Amino acid sequence: MDITESITRVDLKSDKDSHLKKRSDLHLARKFWHMGGVSLIVALYAFLPEKTALVGLTIAWLLFVPMDFVRLRVSAMNDILVHFFKPIMREYELKGLAGTSYLLTGVTLVAYIFPREIVLLTLLFLAFADPIASFFGIKFGKDKILGNKSLQGTLAAFVVCTLLTLSFLYYKGMLSDRLVIVSLLGGLIGAVAELVPIWDLDDNLSLPVVSATALYFLFSIFGAFSSYQVL
Repeated sequence: MDITESITRVDLKSDKDSHLKKRSDLHLARKFWHMGGVSLIVALYAFLPEKTALVGLTIAWLLFVPMDFVRLRVSAMNDILVHFFKPIMREYELKGLAGTSYLLTGVTLVAYIFPREIVLLTLLFLAFADPIASFFGIKFGKDKILGNKSLQGTLAAFVVCTLLTLSFLYYKGMLSDRLVIVSLLGGLIGAVAELVPIWDLDDNLSLPVVSATALYFLFSIFGAFSSYQVL
């Protein structure tokens, strides 16, 4: 091993061991990365043919998730990836799967199971409600109601999901005679999905799965797609 390679290894090791953000940190770079990344998935899923979008999601999962498992077993690979993605990584991801692995798993699973409308609204919840609730919870969350989750963060999630449901249904021309009640219930679904932990699952996985399941039953009850069956 020459001196340049040795220095590089030391620098990467030092960089990996240096401080990464925790869940309790505001971490705006990660929030913008999350919103931008999921918004891109929303755009692709909305404008591409459904089968093409599903193939794209599957390819993304196959490229990223296995690599994420491998990097946890190959120290040199982990060092390099942490070095380059440090601004958007959290401390727990040094020795655990990245949030993106859970996100891609949740999104891909939901996309294969549920109707297009449910998938799109769920993706909007994931893109905006999760990071905005986290921001308000960290910045203003004085009243803890469940673990580290606060009343302020949950209210933020409720407002965001209500507005997203309202805007989505209005744009799609769906349930116009029940717009307000369905939007409020959609907001409640998003808030609860963001608030309540499902075992020890990462919320990037649990939020889309719980939201999509509950939204499907909500829309079915109110007749949004009575002729549309789960795939």
